[in-house]
Amino acid sequence: MASAAEQLAANLNFSALAKAEDLKKRIWFTLGALLVYRLGTFIPMPGIDPIAFTNAFNQARGGILGLFNMFSGGAVERMAIFALNIMPYISASIILQLLTTVSPTLEALKKEGEQGRKVINQYTRYLTVVLALLQAYGIAVGLEGGAGGIVQDPGWFFRISTVITLTGGTVFLMWLGEQITARGIGNGISLIIFAGIVAELPAALAGLLDLGRTGAVSTAVILLIIVVAIAAITFIVYVERAQRRLLIQYPKRQVGNKLFEGQSSHLPLKLNSSGVIPPIFASSLLLVPTTIAQFTAGQGPEWMQWLTTMLGHGRPAYMALYALLIIFFAFFYTAIVFNPAETADNLKKHGGFIPGIRPGENTAKYIDYVLTRITVVGAAYLVLVCLLPEFLVAYAGVPFYFGGTSLLIVVSVTMDTVAQVQGYLLAHQYEGLIKKSKLRGARR
Repeated sequence: MASAAEQLAANLNFSALAKAEDLKKRIWFTLGALLVYRLGTFIPMPGIDPIAFTNAFNQARGGILGLFNMFSGGAVERMAIFALNIMPYISASIILQLLTTVSPTLEALKKEGEQGRKVINQYTRYLTVVLALLQAYGIAVGLEGGAGGIVQDPGWFFRISTVITLTGGTVFLMWLGEQITARGIGNGISLIIFAGIVAELPAALAGLLDLGRTGAVSTAVILLIIVVAIAAITFIVYVERAQRRLLIQYPKRQVGNKLFEGQSSHLPLKLNSSGVIPPIFASSLLLVPTTIAQFTAGQGPEWMQWLTTMLGHGRPAYMALYALLIIFFAFFYTAIVFNPAETADNLKKHGGFIPGIRPGENTAKYIDYVLTRITVVGAAYLVLVCLLPEFLVAYAGVPFYFGGTSLLIVVSVTMDTVAQVQGYLLAHQYEGLIKKSKLRGARR
């Protein structure tokens, strides 16, 4: 069966895609939904002076606003109705995952399977609305207090309209992402973030080529950027697919009068179990002092100004803290998403065991030992990918558009979406083979 599946996967081509009608409908639905999202990033929020806000945003571009603007595809820069993007939902999901490890009620729901997952998803939606309300109100107050007359008519009417507009935009994107997941192709939430990041890529490439045309950037530097980008993407694909497979053995068992032979399987442990969460958390924390200093317009205490200077992009302190925070969150988040004790209990319940390791507590300790070792490698990989663009920008003067975090997101989402497309094509080819075999059987 495995060899047949591999042969079918090797034969996947565009002709198979043309015959898969259901897959084509899903792809068109996904593209249409992402087009609606992109249109929403250009609809401005009412009550804002666009010119005054653009001037204020350009002064705070290096802080958290710049990071959120990249994820939202420029919606923050234009203060569009989708300015909050899907980030409140991401924050709510992470908070619920953290609470699952400390709350017995949520942990019990997690173990209930599909029904428990639906309840947790509903809690995530409620928490998303609460976070969006708080963030939207904070944005409204911040805009009113900003210099340059950003808000045309300050007051409670503006605050309420801003909260309703931004929260409604986030709820709509949350619904749109769920529709993409159910009726389209790929993970809807991830694709929305992906679309926001790559939306500005053509303009960035055009700007880079224009710098080369004017002589501001040499041809050698442009070639260096292309080579580094290709090498980084190849390295990310290789590591994201890397797994440490633990051999699992199942003993012989008898069901009725039949004796089933012992089977072997594998427990796959991803090299990077934490995904892109560590770089996002690390970069967000490091940008907090810079953002506060920009909003205070240099009027804060001296220690804040000194801290902001030391944590500027390209500074050694920034590089060191960035690396340490990525490593910390890599271990922290891996411990949340993967529970060795629970995995060992599940293996024991189904009669599985790791050869040479006693079931139960010893198996949990062995899995934790292996997971810790591969997490060290995974954390080092995240540090390398995220710091390489920072070093090239700071010390080589290379104008990178993609940072390490955005590059990880783009490559990971692309890989997951392509894998899902291949899965649909594979299922379509199996259906074709089954129909042909039934037709031949009927003729006989």
